[in-house]
Amino acid sequence: MSKRDYYDILGVSKSSSADEIKKAYRKMAIKYHPDKNPGDKAAEDKFKEAAEAYEILSSPEKKQRYDQFGHAGVGSSASGGYGGGHMNMDDIFSNFGDIFGGHNPFESFFGGGGGGQQRGGRRVAKGTNLRIKVKLTLEEIAHGAEKKIKVNKLIVCKTCDGSGAKDKSSVSTCGTCGGSGQVRRVTNTILGQMQTASTCPTCNGSGQQITSKCNVCHGDGVVRGEETITINIPAGVSEGMQLSMSGKGNAAPNGGIPGDLIILIEETPHETLKREGNNIVYDLHLSFVDAALGMSIEVPTIDGKAKIKIEPGTQSGKLLRLKGKGLPEVNSYHRGDEIIHINIWTPKALSSEERSTLEKLRESPNFKPQPGKNDKNFFERMKEYFE
Repeated sequence: MSKRDYYDILGVSKSSSADEIKKAYRKMAIKYHPDKNPGDKAAEDKFKEAAEAYEILSSPEKKQRYDQFGHAGVGSSASGGYGGGHMNMDDIFSNFGDIFGGHNPFESFFGGGGGGQQRGGRRVAKGTNLRIKVKLTLEEIAHGAEKKIKVNKLIVCKTCDGSGAKDKSSVSTCGTCGGSGQVRRVTNTILGQMQTASTCPTCNGSGQQITSKCNVCHGDGVVRGEETITINIPAGVSEGMQLSMSGKGNAAPNGGIPGDLIILIEETPHETLKREGNNIVYDLHLSFVDAALGMSIEVPTIDGKAKIKIEPGTQSGKLLRLKGKGLPEVNSYHRGDEIIHINIWTPKALSSEERSTLEKLRESPNFKPQPGKNDKNFFERMKEYFE
């Protein structure tokens, strides 16, 4: 079964602002919230579907890939995200608590959990994202590449294993919230008593207190360090495209959820080949003699050398196509072509013997330009090849 368009799910357009997308998601989340629709599987599916759509469209990087490649650009291999919508309620509440001000809007009525990054009802911090640039050659873009990158970032403290405590006995249950990570308050309103929950101010939602801090990380659970990360880059990426690796960003304090690693693609210019979308363009310079008599010649491609035949009487500006010798599309078997642009090279200086030979040919009728009606100009040929 094909996946629905994310814009259709939220009822917004591609030109909608981030605020409009957020409001549309909030409206649907409230409408189909499981607490409001107990036992309704269809409502729960719509709730998850809306959360998946918002997870993509609320991220500038993922939204860009989705707009360019559709669902194929934001699958599990591309985004490191939910990869097909296998979301549970903990995922949704932990990632989108900010939509409702950091807590589940229904918990005051139903006493539910949710809100913020949580594990087992406790609030867990999330590490910040990291951005790096990776330079790729055309050959690497054509075939995909594996890069090992050393990244300087916050890593989990090995001394305390990320707990921030000096030892196991230096951690105790928070006395304020009793280990739940939340404090609850009951207020009287004209509608009766209402219960609200907020993050515990003593333990910041962790449910634990450190009585003696680690001597290395001083209670943070993280230290500055270096990690070698292997990045598998799919074939067909382009300049400015961003990829994401979930959990490879900065480590979070006190055993929290690590951030993501955002990879910005940069292309290294090729010595002779130029990229035009998924096509490769090569300028081939021929002498007047070779163009007139015809010849066989080798030309460079991203896969090595290829031999082509130049027909006798080839005109300057002619375009030749090498089918399938271009770049692939991301997550697709389709490849572009290599376009060879013929340029007739005219010598700038002649010897007396060369000049004498050419003077004899100047008046020959066969050497006077005689373009045919069916001969296309340069722009018509370019349009034909790139349509």
